[in-house]
Amino acid sequence: MLDFSFSEEQEYFRDMLKEFAKEELLSNYTKWDRDGTMPRHLWKRLGQLGVNGLRIPTEYGGSEADCVTTGIAAEEIGRGDFNLTYAVMLNSLIGEIITNHASEELKREWLPQIASGEKIVGIALTEPAAGTDAAGIQTTAIYQDGVYILNGEKSGISVATISDAFIIFAKTNPELGNRGISAFILPSDLPGVECKGYEDMGNIPIGRGSIYLNDVELPEKYLIGQENKGFAQVMNGFDLSRLLIGLQCVGAGFQSLDETIEHVKVRQSFGKPLAKYQGVSFPIVTHYTQLEMIKWQAYRGLWLRDQGLKHSKESASVKWMGPKCSQEAIHECLLLNGHYAYTKEMPLEQRLRDVIGLEIGDGTAQANQMVIAKDIIGKEFKSYEKPVTTN
Repeated sequence: MLDFSFSEEQEYFRDMLKEFAKEELLSNYTKWDRDGTMPRHLWKRLGQLGVNGLRIPTEYGGSEADCVTTGIAAEEIGRGDFNLTYAVMLNSLIGEIITNHASEELKREWLPQIASGEKIVGIALTEPAAGTDAAGIQTTAIYQDGVYILNGEKSGISVATISDAFIIFAKTNPELGNRGISAFILPSDLPGVECKGYEDMGNIPIGRGSIYLNDVELPEKYLIGQENKGFAQVMNGFDLSRLLIGLQCVGAGFQSLDETIEHVKVRQSFGKPLAKYQGVSFPIVTHYTQLEMIKWQAYRGLWLRDQGLKHSKESASVKWMGPKCSQEAIHECLLLNGHYAYTKEMPLEQRLRDVIGLEIGDGTAQANQMVIAKDIIGKEFKSYEKPVTTN
């Protein structure tokens, strides 16, 4: 039997976040973009609501929620403030990595602070010459006298300029390729760590930028899990973050449609409301239908993850379709609202800029289509070959 309903607790959680997003987030969404600042007080407020620690065990201050509940948070907060949804997506990915692989000492040091919102932690994997090909990173971590010496450059890193620390990936054995990558917690205030921000088109409060590592001495205790096992840790985590990104974008798309529906009911043209014209109502219906399908594919993927079942192709499909269809819906809404929507007096232009950024982050459409093709057509027909590594 199929059951597409949420539990009573999940419905209560959704209603609570819907009200919070409407009353405390939506009204100031454009303010943080104009100011170029991340509202850390709201990040902490999300911690008080249990959002930051959804995928963190209760013994470390988290909520220990299932993945479906986490998806509800991504969708509803995406309606209010797209950029603050990073508190759901990033913290869920980071929470799982630390919980499942880090030492007890690291768990007790970092997880409570992440759950409360006291600390913001980013993921540093991408490099100038290694995006989709994450295994091609060049950053190194060489062990010497009880410390790891880190050198390299990370680029396109979300929360680069506002993070208190990063989960950073580096090659501890470069000769092994992706089998020689390790994961570390890297405090951002260590000597030799330099973070520089970008002047991005959207997602301004997120502080995306580059991280430069110059002979950074990182104590051995900051290694997460076993040496040379870091690549598998983050690859599994992407299946979760991609589903959450899809719902984050869908939330922004649905909010734009809701606002536009109210507008076309009131705005008159040739003596009747715009909503009476099929040239207006049909595009709205088209985008609503697309977003609904992506939404339920996302929740299906999260349910599969909760059951311990394979969900990579579902995750990949949501990741490439979610941002694409959401930005198309928001673009249509901008046009239907007329010339005022092209100004910064309305949130639509910012939502459009923000959502476009996630057509790139966590894998482009093409990268995710490769994941799906490998699954449904077969690994032997994949369109790329692993590089040959030599000793």
